[in-house]
Amino acid sequence: MRLIAFRLLVASSLFWPAVASAAVRPHYGGSLHVEMRAAPTSLDPADSNQADGFALRDLSNLMFETLISLDQRGEAEPALASAWQVEPGNQRWQFFLRPGITFQDGAPLTPDAVAASLRRTNPTWKVFSEGAAVVIERDSAAPNLPAELSLPRNSIVKRDGAKISGTGPFAVSQWDPGKKLLLTARDDYWGGRAFGDAIEIEMGKSFREQMIALDLGKALVIELAPEQARRAAAEGRQIDSSAPSELIALVLSRDPQSSDDERQRQALALSIDRELLNTVVLQGGGEPAGGLLPNWMTGYAFLFPSSIDLDLARQVRSEIPHTTSWSLSYDPADAAARVIAERVVLNARDAGLGIQITSASGADLRIVRLPLVSIDAQIALSELAAGLGLSPPKFTSSSVDDLYNAENKLLQSQRVIPLLHLRTAYGVSNDVKNWRTARDGSWRLADVWLDAAKP
Repeated sequence: MRLIAFRLLVASSLFWPAVASAAVRPHYGGSLHVEMRAAPTSLDPADSNQADGFALRDLSNLMFETLISLDQRGEAEPALASAWQVEPGNQRWQFFLRPGITFQDGAPLTPDAVAASLRRTNPTWKVFSEGAAVVIERDSAAPNLPAELSLPRNSIVKRDGAKISGTGPFAVSQWDPGKKLLLTARDDYWGGRAFGDAIEIEMGKSFREQMIALDLGKALVIELAPEQARRAAAEGRQIDSSAPSELIALVLSRDPQSSDDERQRQALALSIDRELLNTVVLQGGGEPAGGLLPNWMTGYAFLFPSSIDLDLARQVRSEIPHTTSWSLSYDPADAAARVIAERVVLNARDAGLGIQITSASGADLRIVRLPLVSIDAQIALSELAAGLGLSPPKFTSSSVDDLYNAENKLLQSQRVIPLLHLRTAYGVSNDVKNWRTARDGSWRLADVWLDAAKP
């Protein structure tokens, strides 16, 4: 807990050199000003109309909590639940709540409240209270249920009509949907009060607007496009980046229709220069991707080739009597996606394939960006498959071999061609102390404090 950590830090400061500046020690107070590009219109983690992305995760973590959380190795650890147990068969689980936790509105966290929240998000689950425990029964074995429960959409929310309340370290004091969110630290938070008094989040800001706000001192934390991070660091700004945590890929609109269609897709995948996309387009802001999951998460991503092989692409193309001219679309608001699309068209042309960029709906190919919403590899793969419109992967165990086979099967469908894994990057003011970007790019705003000289 931060309260305990703070006491330990204070005690350890007795051994610091006398010349150590008080500004580097934990300090309560101040307001942290943050800007972000997303403009969510709802704060409810269960709102299916909100994209299940980084913004949802980071905002939810400030106000809401889950029964289980995952550490940086993807291992389940207690959160609102202090312990849990499962019966043989992995279908019936019991979760035991920490005592003394309250919602933002002062109501106690009870098994009934937890069950009601989880039923709303997961209508096919059987969830109910049983004494001091919450019981979840699934129709089939769910050995990875703790990791599922760590997803933001499974945050525990108390609902009273349109009003929602969470158990997190901050409470909502002002909410202007899609524009501004003001949060205040809770003195009664069970994990110890956050260092900052408040967090002010401005939404719907372009990357350029955010950079200007950081330089003028109007924002203390901003988002950066992956391709901006290296230049911003070279210009003297404090930049912090995650491990590759977002997939950018080509998605085909339908399954292969013939053996020629299969070979044409193979030729396209071989023709793409992913290394060039990363070094030139993204300025080293990511990694070339041959698989759906990054290597830091699986350890085997190198088994999926990502290097260009133009000679083989041309050879495969020569075996196709008649090729189809494809159409390709991308998000027009994504400048990097536009350049990537143009490079894909040129690469394909070098292999003898025809692709035309279009703004019309229903294109044969789409460039998509999908976040890795969990640090658990199986959950991350399942969520990526859903986002790509692919059949859910099947797992028979928690082994790496089983994960590899499931991912390989998705790739063999030839419905998706991975291109890059992107890092999440932030610009952070020097006035912000103890900022640490997690491996998956998530915020830890409750753990930061501001320079003592700042208001």
